[in-house]
Amino acid sequence: MNSELIDQIRILVAPSLSHCGVDLVDLQWSPDKRHGLLRLTIDKSGGVSLDDCERVSSAVGAVLDAFDPIAGGYSLEVSSPGAERPLRNPEEWRAALGRRVNVRRRAGSGETILEGRLVATAGDHVDIEVRVSRNRQALTSIPFEDIVAARIVVDI
Repeated sequence: MNSELIDQIRILVAPSLSHCGVDLVDLQWSPDKRHGLLRLTIDKSGGVSLDDCERVSSAVGAVLDAFDPIAGGYSLEVSSPGAERPLRNPEEWRAALGRRVNVRRRAGSGETILEGRLVATAGDHVDIEVRVSRNRQALTSIPFEDIVAARIVVDI
C-alpha cells in the first residue's frame, strides 16, 4: 500500500475516530498475497477500553466498506498503543510529561540507556530526571536528534 492510499485511509477514517472520541496513533498495512491486515492503533485521554476498540472497529469498518479503498481482502484490527508505548513524535512526548520513560540515545560511537521521569519537552530536546544515587536525582537534557528509541515505562 503506497503512502497516498494510507493518507486516503487516514482522511476517510478521521471523522469516525473523532466521533468515537479517540486519536489515531498509528496506521499500518501488512500486505499478504491473499489477505492483508490493516492495523489502527488508537488512544484517548484516560486510556482505551475494549469497548472503544469495538466501537472504532465497527465505525471504521463501515466507512472502509462504503468507500472500498483497499483492493482485495483484508482484516481490520483496532488496538491501544499499550502501557509501554513508544514515543515517536512531539505530541506523544508532551502527552508523557510526568511519566517514567526509557530512552536509548546515541553516545559517541555507541548508545546508552537512561530511565527517569520526563519533566520537560522543548522544540529540540527533552529533560529527564534520572536517579544518580539513593537520595539524589539529576536533570539530563537529551536532544531529539540523539534519541534512537524511547518508550513509556509502567510504574509498579
